[in-house]
Amino acid sequence: MCVVHQVDQKRSEAFGARLMGLLNEGALAVMLSIGYRTGLLDTIAKLPPSTSEQIASAANLNERYVREWLGALTTGKILEYDPVTKTYSMPAEYSAFLTREAGADNIGFFAQYIPLFGTVEDKIIECFKNGGGVPYSEFPRFHEVMAEDSGQSVVSALLDVILPAVPGIVEKLEKGINVADLGCGRGKALVLMAETFPNSTFTGLDLSKEAIEYARNEARSKNLNNIKFDVMDLTYYNETAPEMVYDFITTFDAVHDQARPDNLLKGIFKSLKDDGIYLMQDIAASQELQNNMDHPIGPLLYTVSTMHCMTVSLAQGGLGLGTMWGREKAIEMLNEAGFKYIEIKTFEHDFQNEYYIIRKL
Repeated sequence: MCVVHQVDQKRSEAFGARLMGLLNEGALAVMLSIGYRTGLLDTIAKLPPSTSEQIASAANLNERYVREWLGALTTGKILEYDPVTKTYSMPAEYSAFLTREAGADNIGFFAQYIPLFGTVEDKIIECFKNGGGVPYSEFPRFHEVMAEDSGQSVVSALLDVILPAVPGIVEKLEKGINVADLGCGRGKALVLMAETFPNSTFTGLDLSKEAIEYARNEARSKNLNNIKFDVMDLTYYNETAPEMVYDFITTFDAVHDQARPDNLLKGIFKSLKDDGIYLMQDIAASQELQNNMDHPIGPLLYTVSTMHCMTVSLAQGGLGLGTMWGREKAIEMLNEAGFKYIEIKTFEHDFQNEYYIIRKL
């Protein structure tokens, strides 16, 4: 017997319109990424209403490509256009979210993730068919983008907001303690701490040789003698972690995409002094899908998980927890690692993450 499904025509038309809008918005994300990387967004924000030739000249770019890019952003209602003078301009209200001067409010920066993930789409599709994962090495520019991401959410607020929220840690850093940042990437946060607190010693560990070499060069350029960076696969940190060495351990958006977050957290417990503090920044979300229905960037974060965080973990034969592992799972794994005291804080500058202040006792 054939089942006849009644179609709500208005609902169908509304969904079709939504899909057309989605395609336009997706295209604009690619254009914003180009505008961010080429400096076009920053250039236009600082110029008076200007022609495509003037904008291209100011940005030192090819006018024909700039003109077509301007067409995309103008029809996308991001730029304003005067057909009489043939000039383009960016409203100040928009530049507050699209330029490097916007700091943590810079959404233009995040647009880079969309074309970046497109470079591994074919490999991700193979994973859908056959399982497994795509390793870090397959992601071009990933550590570059993540370093800038960290610069907006962590580095920019580290000294004035984040560290002061951890009871007593600033005073300890000033006196001199032993600090580790695990999954440090290019080491931006650790270098800043090493500069600011010369009496303390700092160690950064990360899987990526490229990221560690960048971090070492950064430290050398600043003549820092209280910091070192080493390549380490944190999958086995529980087995290789030294016994109670560090007074302060940090992980910034690094735990959920490890192959074995459980081993990492157990290793952190092992290598943290009894009176030490562990600061973990991770995604503000729930383990339960229904609790994320109103998340302001839920679709983006599940996409990030599919296209990066989950797959790089699975590529190492890991747990594949993904970006949206959630605070429930995080607390469960912290407790299993041995941690008894967990306090979660949020900061106004960073709606995307939560900051866990963790102690053994």
